[in-house]
Amino acid sequence: MAPDDKPYRVYKGGRVRGKVPAVPGKARAQPTNGPSTARHGRRRPRIRLAGLRRLSWKQLVLIAVLGLLILSLAWGIAGFLSFQSGVSAANRRLARDTGARAALAKSNGFLLTNATTILLLGTDSSSAPGRSGDRHADSIMIVRTDPSHHRLAYLSLPRDLYVAVPGFGNAKITSSYQYGGAALTIRTVHAFTGIAIDHVIVVDFNSFKNLINAEGGITVNVPETIQSNRFDCPYATAARCLLWKGWHFYRGPQHMDGERALIYSRIRENQLNPAENDLTRGARQQAVTQAATAKLTSFTTLLNLPFNGSSLISPLATDLSAWQLIELGWVKFRASSSQSLYCRLGGVATTSAGAAVILPSEDNTKALAMWAGLSAPQPPTTTFGPGCRTGHPLR
Repeated sequence: MAPDDKPYRVYKGGRVRGKVPAVPGKARAQPTNGPSTARHGRRRPRIRLAGLRRLSWKQLVLIAVLGLLILSLAWGIAGFLSFQSGVSAANRRLARDTGARAALAKSNGFLLTNATTILLLGTDSSSAPGRSGDRHADSIMIVRTDPSHHRLAYLSLPRDLYVAVPGFGNAKITSSYQYGGAALTIRTVHAFTGIAIDHVIVVDFNSFKNLINAEGGITVNVPETIQSNRFDCPYATAARCLLWKGWHFYRGPQHMDGERALIYSRIRENQLNPAENDLTRGARQQAVTQAATAKLTSFTTLLNLPFNGSSLISPLATDLSAWQLIELGWVKFRASSSQSLYCRLGGVATTSAGAAVILPSEDNTKALAMWAGLSAPQPPTTTFGPGCRTGHPLR
């Protein structure tokens, strides 16, 4: 082609007749594997499947929320069924205690709005020589819930308190459980204090460690350093036990597994403080019981209910239903620990027929009024005397 020749015709205005020379073959555009276009340069629409359409972020969030709700509902149902199974077994265990339910006061059963009294009995079936057949209640405590004020009140009755046991005469209050189980203990406590008992929970301290282990352990604030006497020696030989100095607990908050918490609640003698007595032992049992019940309402415990809901209730015998225990857990969760009231009854330490007993004090009526919220709490004025304190157990 000559240099001045052009592969196109110049149009100066309007149409000009004549051919437009074709572009040489080498200059033609080569076909590509890309998307084809229409004559006017528009890209042809892609064909997409409806199932592969991209979702918006709002739709993804909605699907995630619905999935989480379904999973939470399924988890909650599984946890409740496991928990309910354990509570049903606990109800059957109390049913073996003939007359226990009949001895309770008639209540409407709604714990979320009404004040309720619950008798907590801690039984210790120690395998120590001479105690294997004992059915004593080593811990006797009444818990009063006050949902309207988000408050709990604990009343401890010393096991050596010398009272009238219906049908058996005067004896230590702990003996009432040996004579007639929970039924007689309920009647004895009611006759002595005048408090109507709405519900009862019997805790087997020997199995209580299993509950604490299922909870992942508890944290207890030890008020002072303890060096116990030699009991429940952890070593296999007598020679090694003679070298052992006893159980040691440092002062301050301590995380305890079930075995160590049980040991702590059983300590009767502190070699570092000879002034301690059976009432301080009751205070330790109160601290362990409160820590264990508080852990029951924690998020981690509720999260694991499908796996251990039944085992958590294995140390208990109670008349409370599964829903009532859940209500009680919510009341406990809402209650302020700093406002919890800790009270005890007491008297004068003496002996009767060679056994150490506590003769009830006339000031017990004042302590009962404090516990019921009718008067301001006052601490005990004597070693074995009655009284109340806010915020932490009496010592």
